[in-house]
Amino acid sequence: MIDPTASIGANAELGEEVIIEQGVTIGEGVTIGHHVVIKKDTSVGNFVRIDDHSVIGKMPGTNKKMARKPSSQLKPLVIGDEVTIGANCVLYCGSTIENGVFVGDLASIREKVTVKEDSIIGRNAIIETSTEIGRRVTIQTGCYVTADMFIEDEVFMGPCVSTSNDKYMGSGGSPHAGPILRKGAKIGNNATLLPGIEIKENAIVGAGAVVTKDVQAGCVVVGSPARVLRSKAGG
Repeated sequence: MIDPTASIGANAELGEEVIIEQGVTIGEGVTIGHHVVIKKDTSVGNFVRIDDHSVIGKMPGTNKKMARKPSSQLKPLVIGDEVTIGANCVLYCGSTIENGVFVGDLASIREKVTVKEDSIIGRNAIIETSTEIGRRVTIQTGCYVTADMFIEDEVFMGPCVSTSNDKYMGSGGSPHAGPILRKGAKIGNNATLLPGIEIKENAIVGAGAVVTKDVQAGCVVVGSPARVLRSKAGG
């Protein structure tokens, strides 16, 4: 079903049972797989690929218990040019996915998120609300990127990295603050980053580390809790 108010560019290819709601704009040369749903007012750039069963531009939900209820006044989702979105992905409204981004199968990107040019969101990764991801960032399979997180350019996160933003685990008493990852930081497989810490430029966090405090630029940290192995990477 394609709403008559939707705009679809030249040479677009649509699979079976695609739903495109009112006000959607789709650029030239877009490929949309089977059973994709594109929600109201979403903007899709040129030469984008969206694979089967993905939901694009979804409104967030809530319930009585949820302390941080999502806004009901979110802007439409904007997807830039030459973006690839895998199968069974869910991308929420209020976010911006810039040119050249790759989103793997089963990934979820919440509202008020920016993913900048040429970054990679791996298979089954979860990106929570109010997070900014820089250019040429790699977030590998199964990562959990918490809300209120800031990731600068060229950061690498290995598979199954976990981050948190709530020091008291829902008990209140502290503002939500996700980790900050500065340019070129590298986080190894299965590392855990606690709320509010800063991993500074070109620092390295070893696989399985539990990071409870800031890591200085160029340092290598390992272990649980993480300790400094080298003061400068390669030094």
